Amino acid sequence: MNTRDDEKPLIRPLIGTDRDGLLRLYEDIGILKPTDSLEGIERAWARILETDLLYYVGVFVGGNLASTCHAVVVPNLSRGVRPYAIIENVGTLSTHRRRGLGKLAVEAAIAHCWKAGCYKIMLASSLQNTRAHAFYRVLGFDANAKQSFVLTKSALATGTR
Repeated sequence: MNTRDDEKPLIRPLIGTDRDGLLRLYEDIGILKPTDSLEGIERAWARILETDLLYYVGVFVGGNLASTCHAVVVPNLSRGVRPYAIIENVGTLSTHRRRGLGKLAVEAAIAHCWKAGCYKIMLASSLQNTRAHAFYRVLGFDANAKQSFVLTKSALATGTR
């Protein structure tokens, strides 16, 4: 890990009071939409916190959330009734990149998924984000193991599917 000695990171699951830090991080990495309503965010955050199928992990530096990702553990009737997991929204504040914090977040999510008995963990990434692809390969993800497809409601509405 490449963090400075005076900024030893703390890795832990996110809790209710971490919401604003998570929103700042999401805004910094460009995945929080200005049209997202605070009421909708509050409802979603409450649902996230009340289920054990979602695991939001944070890496904190100096008491502030610097990196995060989340895993969804999906119950499953196949593969010996073992769940599988999906990791999403991997991100690190622009001021804290290249210090190993994203690796810590994803490794914590991976450990959680294995502990939950998952038989596989999937992760999707934008086709253009080749830097992230290299990062995920270093963590052991196989870009050639599955083909992923995405369908959005807006594509259906505009006929661009």
